[in-house]
Amino acid sequence: MVEPHSEPSMEEILASIKRVIAEDGPVAAPRARPRPEPGREGDGVLELDRPAPAPEPLVSRPAADAATRSFAALAAATPPPPSDAPLEAIVREMLRPMLKDWLDERLPGIVEELVMREIGRITGRPL
Repeated sequence: MVEPHSEPSMEEILASIKRVIAEDGPVAAPRARPRPEPGREGDGVLELDRPAPAPEPLVSRPAADAATRSFAALAAATPPPPSDAPLEAIVREMLRPMLKDWLDERLPGIVEELVMREIGRITGRPL
């Protein structure tokens, strides 16, 4: 009878690694390499000894000013929230009219369907 192939245990794996390390002998200390110029890449390592230059803006100054004016107009058009109201209360008040419309439109049908389903369950005959 053939035994199924089993995976080596963790202890066997660790023992194997220790044997390989012992056979290889001590590891030589890495050689010191010259440091690249600050802010330059050397041997795949980027040295960040000085700050990187600021990136060029993605938007031109006139476009940024126009966007700022538009946002200021939007802020002026919306009433300021009460200073003591948390964000949740503000969102709740904004969603209230939408929720009312949704419920007015769908709630009667939902209730009717659920009542009919329950009557059918109780009586044992589908309606």
